[in-house]
Amino acid sequence: MTDSIRRTLKDSKKARWTALVILSFTMFAGYMFTEVISPLKPIMERSLGMNSTDYGFITSAYGIFNVFLAMLIFVGIFLDKFGIRISTTVSALIMIIGGIIKYAAFKGLIGNPEEIISILKLEISTQVFWAGFGFALFGVGVEYAGITVSKAVAKWFKGREMALAMGMQVAIARLGSFAPLAFGAKIANRYDVPTTILIVIVFLIVGLFGFLYYNRIDKKLDSQVKDEIDKPKDDEFKLSDLLVIIGNRGFWLIALLCVFFYSTVFPFYKYGPDLMVNKFGVSENWAGLLPSLVPFGTMLLTPIFGSIYDNKGRGASIMILGAVLLFIVHTVFYIPFITHVVAAFFNVILLGIAFSLVPSAMWPSVPKVIPEKQLGSAFALIFWVQNFGLWGIPLAVGIVLDKTNPGVAEAKNAGEMVNYNYQSTWTIFVALTVLALLVSLWLKAEDKRKGYGLELPNIKK
Repeated sequence: MTDSIRRTLKDSKKARWTALVILSFTMFAGYMFTEVISPLKPIMERSLGMNSTDYGFITSAYGIFNVFLAMLIFVGIFLDKFGIRISTTVSALIMIIGGIIKYAAFKGLIGNPEEIISILKLEISTQVFWAGFGFALFGVGVEYAGITVSKAVAKWFKGREMALAMGMQVAIARLGSFAPLAFGAKIANRYDVPTTILIVIVFLIVGLFGFLYYNRIDKKLDSQVKDEIDKPKDDEFKLSDLLVIIGNRGFWLIALLCVFFYSTVFPFYKYGPDLMVNKFGVSENWAGLLPSLVPFGTMLLTPIFGSIYDNKGRGASIMILGAVLLFIVHTVFYIPFITHVVAAFFNVILLGIAFSLVPSAMWPSVPKVIPEKQLGSAFALIFWVQNFGLWGIPLAVGIVLDKTNPGVAEAKNAGEMVNYNYQSTWTIFVALTVLALLVSLWLKAEDKRKGYGLELPNIKK
């Protein structure tokens, strides 16, 4: 009788999966905006006169505020102190404001393509600067939203289908990456780059309303578990808890795996379409179609691998397998004589499998290593470390690409049919996959030593 009285919304499968879908839609919109210009590099070079360094600056700006102003640390603490509902609203508003600034720069409403400034010895136009500034602000919002959603999913699904739920959330979100990669260049060629960006801003606004609706459900759940929320002060988050997180070696291994792994995947979204044009001879209208198979494939596979982790365990082993596949993928892209589009197709499929394996086990492993009251800050610190890669790698790739291909950007701007040689640039990705593999092996050894339970099932029988 007592059990029936104490049943809450999260005990209802329908309620918790409804909450998950609502949370996932806003992340879907966020991922759409993250990748909205990823397939547009050749179009931007031709129609806006930008080069690889300009493109690298804009795409790498995503992580600037998160890394150098440590915004992710602050928003993680803010989340733990003030809760999920305030964080959903604030993060969505930041995404929208950043998106509007980026749109205004590409539209020519702010900044000037002819006015050149120097930032850290990089010569860029004020138009490029403001596009990057808007994307940097958006990056704070979407990472803040990601941390908040991760904590919300853990709140609703802990002790239940947590890996499957996190896998489903990631899968739906990555559909947002698929859409612009697959169709963005076609839309931009039919209209223009600013219009393509504006379309996605509309999705961000709808996502804000989705978060507001979720907040009503979350408030009702909190009212049902009030005795669980009103915890003694010893169980509340304190700033000193950050020292506990930082001193946890398992946490750092997950964070390092995260930065090395994602630094080989998300920057691939940025440069993969251009690689398809320049190395594999794909037309620019459809250059993003092959890279778009990566998030599309993860939609199907991540929940499956997550369910395996929930029911069978083997989380650390799953991460190792994903890292091995990732090394194979980027080695194949590096090899200069592999230029057939069929080889690119199968390699992208393999990348999709790797990208499903690691996150399906990595994110559900965090609550096994870190106590629940510290989860918001732990996720924030992981995302902060990850953002070093999301900032540095796209910028480095753009600079190296220009340095190793002198005169190519200018020739493309002039309408000449010339190609970039990506071989030297791709060594960056190969090196990162080696580091990811080494860290995943270390994490499994640490789990065996500390008994985190990464090889054990998530669902408690």
